[in-house]
Amino acid sequence: MTFLARLTASVAAHGPLCVGIDPHPGLLDAWGGGAPVAQAERLGRAVVAAAAGRAGVVKPQVALFEALGSPGIAALERVLADARDAGLVVIADAKRGDIGSTNLGYGAAWLAPGSPLEADALTVSPYLGVGALDGLFDAAERADKALIVLAATSNPEAAAVQLARLPDGRTIAAAVADAVAERSASSGAGHGLVIGATVDRAAFGLGAMDASTPVLAPGFGAQGARLEDLRALFPDDALVLASASRSILQAGPDGIAAAIDAAAAALPR
Repeated sequence: MTFLARLTASVAAHGPLCVGIDPHPGLLDAWGGGAPVAQAERLGRAVVAAAAGRAGVVKPQVALFEALGSPGIAALERVLADARDAGLVVIADAKRGDIGSTNLGYGAAWLAPGSPLEADALTVSPYLGVGALDGLFDAAERADKALIVLAATSNPEAAAVQLARLPDGRTIAAAVADAVAERSASSGAGHGLVIGATVDRAAFGLGAMDASTPVLAPGFGAQGARLEDLRALFPDDALVLASASRSILQAGPDGIAAAIDAAAAALPR
């Protein structure tokens, strides 16, 4: 089953909520004492346990585990194993992206079946050129996985690059989106785009959307976008995942299940 088929079935069953697994240092104390690695693992595995049956998609923020060194990566491996065992769709938010053999290494690490870090999809940066990601696209498609490609991000520093225009008049963000949609359509894999919920899509040239190219939309909750506004922010026929992290995680271990339920209930189905 392709990533697109798994994701579509997950959204149909559980709705479009994507629960971030972000062990921010400022949140860890609320999740119990002990060393930061133990706190991060406790948070990650508790989120997975609470999300199972309540939401269909989780998104570990890889950098926050990497910051804890090799024990943090080992903790992330255990979180990912729990998520796979729970049948959740897992998007590794690692924002990888390079060229040639380096991308092949990323593919082996994050997308190869049986890898300790195996996920269903991987966020990647296309700003060395979308074509430079061909090896990663190939690795994803061989394993029925997908790439989620940064297109229009909500950080203000991105505008200088993403809003720049090509000779044909398209923004860089729109050109990235077109290339990913073409690859997704030709492969049927369901490669997707990161488009911030707080972004002015029209300014970025990202008006039309196709359900065969999923959208991961960060920016809900702590960053200001409201979950109940999902359909006002994106077309009704788009396959959009509303990503929320800190606004859910701040509920702590005793409140995480209720926070996931509340977030899921706020989203249109």
